[in-house]
Amino acid sequence: MIITRSWLSEFVDLDRISDEDIYKTLNAIGLEVDSMRRYLVPKGVVVGEIQSCSKHPNADKLNVCTIDIGTKQPVQIVCGAANVVNAKFVAVATIGTKMGDDFEIKPAVLREVESFGMVCSASELGLPELNEGILILDDSIGELVPGKSLNDYPAIADTIIELELTANRGDALSIRGVARDLSVALKRKLMGFDFKPHAVEKDLRIDDVATVDMKDYLDADLSYTLATCKDVHNNLLIQIRLAFAGIEPRGKLDSLLQYTTHSTGVILKGYKAEVFKDAKNTVAIELSSRQKGIVEVLANDRVVSVLGVNQTPESIADDETIKVVIEASYIHPKLLVDAVSGSDIVTDNLYYNTSRGSEPELALGINYIIKLLEDNTSVRFVNGTLDIRSKQKPITLEMSSREICDIIGMEIPKKEIIRILKALEFTIDERKGDSFICTVPFFKQEVTNIYDITEEIVRIVGIDNIPPKPLNFTEVAYLNGATTQHQARKIIRNRCVGATFSEVLTYAFSDATKLAQYGFVAIKEELRLLNPIIDTLDTLRTTMMINLLEIVQKNINYNKKSLALFEIGAIFDENRKEREVISFIFSGAVAKESIINIAKPAPIDFASFVNKLANAIGKFELVPTTTQNGLIHPYQSADIIIEGKVAGYLSRLHPSVQEDFDLYDTFIAQIDFDAITPKHINARKISNYQGTYKDLSVVVDEKISLKPLMDSIAQLNILLLQDYYVIDIYQDEALGSNKSVTIRFFIQSMEKTLQDGEIEMLMQQILAKLHESHGALLR
Repeated sequence: MIITRSWLSEFVDLDRISDEDIYKTLNAIGLEVDSMRRYLVPKGVVVGEIQSCSKHPNADKLNVCTIDIGTKQPVQIVCGAANVVNAKFVAVATIGTKMGDDFEIKPAVLREVESFGMVCSASELGLPELNEGILILDDSIGELVPGKSLNDYPAIADTIIELELTANRGDALSIRGVARDLSVALKRKLMGFDFKPHAVEKDLRIDDVATVDMKDYLDADLSYTLATCKDVHNNLLIQIRLAFAGIEPRGKLDSLLQYTTHSTGVILKGYKAEVFKDAKNTVAIELSSRQKGIVEVLANDRVVSVLGVNQTPESIADDETIKVVIEASYIHPKLLVDAVSGSDIVTDNLYYNTSRGSEPELALGINYIIKLLEDNTSVRFVNGTLDIRSKQKPITLEMSSREICDIIGMEIPKKEIIRILKALEFTIDERKGDSFICTVPFFKQEVTNIYDITEEIVRIVGIDNIPPKPLNFTEVAYLNGATTQHQARKIIRNRCVGATFSEVLTYAFSDATKLAQYGFVAIKEELRLLNPIIDTLDTLRTTMMINLLEIVQKNINYNKKSLALFEIGAIFDENRKEREVISFIFSGAVAKESIINIAKPAPIDFASFVNKLANAIGKFELVPTTTQNGLIHPYQSADIIIEGKVAGYLSRLHPSVQEDFDLYDTFIAQIDFDAITPKHINARKISNYQGTYKDLSVVVDEKISLKPLMDSIAQLNILLLQDYYVIDIYQDEALGSNKSVTIRFFIQSMEKTLQDGEIEMLMQQILAKLHESHGALLR
């Protein structure tokens, strides 16, 4: 982005502001200056007013000019440029002017005619080349006074500043955009543009000669006006500024349009009005948006442009066009870029601006171009404009000055924060205390949160003006069910790995045929997958076990002799209701081959599997299983009880299934994940008094399982009984149809050391309860 000092001064007062101050301020507010250069023409070059011009008597291509250069007498200068005959004011290098290290203007005789100076071209003055021939001056650069040094005209002796802008700074892709930020930093008012057009056909409204038909809802703002133009020309100010900015227009009318866009940031296009004429001789503009972010302008059902993207060559107004439709447009850059990216739409030079963010205040651009056309053409305008506005709402953010100061790490008064934001054209709704609501202007498309607002404040305050201090970062604790579940998974995973299990991940899909084969419920037919990735994964899984069995089978085929796997994930019921479980499978040897087991490790058995499972998920109880499916072993299986509730099952793999998959001895388990999620446990007081272990051996009917015995003891609710568990079960011929069960008790008081008599009384109470409930006898 290239700007000039004189161009900036049209929007912000730079009086008593040096180039160095501008350089430092622009860098401080985040508009990085890539280069800065002051243009000065050679000393001695002045304004000259041509009083007469005649053909050289001895040369066809030379002219003899009498020029007033502010001296007592005009001077005679011989000039070879053809366009001098059309000039009134020119740049004259007077006698003694040094045009270069070895080029000084001296009196000369050219074909026997004396010449006292040189009429200069732009390139001879070190300026960008504007045209063929000499530089013709006009009053657009200021009042032209013969003899006045050309360096006294700011538009000529200007400072050219090139900015290196990031892609999100579309708001600074115009002179006014840069001036807006600069005015805030310098604490000077941004100058408005208050203009009322004069060349208006008051009796002819635009509605009488033009229409806009919206075929679809539009994501864009547009404004149209219609002008009748003749004799379009460009003044010197426009030519030289566009040249300084590196803009190469297609013609004089295009110069005015591009000058307006570079000045205001509003995207303008000029159309030949005749392409829109319908059968009624009305300018009929059609707008269509068949794709979000793409707005097409149609003339008689033909696309003549895509807003912010391109325009067909045959529709572009040129210097010969009499009736011109002028269009100002704005479309949000994100919508536009998302739509254009990946498409084959051809873009033009304006897409650079529209894709980064243009000025949404369209009236500013329309009024500016009207003013330029009035100054540079013979023009008449219809009264009014055709305006279309999208329903897009600006972003509003509620915040407080306290939050902003905490982020910056520096105290800035609320009044100053509000001043900066308002000057940057944010809309502020002040509330009580230090809070306020900030509405973000559309040209600030990168601002979406309080941190972006803070960055705007920091840019203007200046990062160098913020004192360094240690970071004090306080994050809000976002603890919820999801974070708890994530932490639980992490803990359980680590436990499982510590218990020698390896984690696997399988698809959430399964083979409906195999689910049915092994007795698992399947998803209802109407809820099945419509487009499965392969035929053997045609339904959501109702168990992980089929997937795990297939993994074990594949690894055994690769000569693996022992596999211990687990997976945490979702399974579904027949209605596709989801729940999370953890599943285990252990197949083959219980340990690796080593010298300890003479390279012949024992196969996994029920006790070993239960022990490994306990190491992975924690304490649990086992009771006879009520779970039914084709994988369950009829004799070596159990339900897993956690905190008194059935949480899952474990089992040896059914022999027929083991044969189907050609596996070693295999054990499986499935547990509801919620049941093993670590719970918060409050610490309890530890007794300072000695505890006692006591064993009790009773004889009961062999048909009585252990759980009823343990439940009966629990019903006593004896506070002194801290723990109890079975340590031995014994049967022989002498016991007949009975069995001996030995239970170990840990007895401890929180208040004193128990006497032998108290302990014996407690043991008698337990024995009596077991005798009453189960006919148990002391062995």
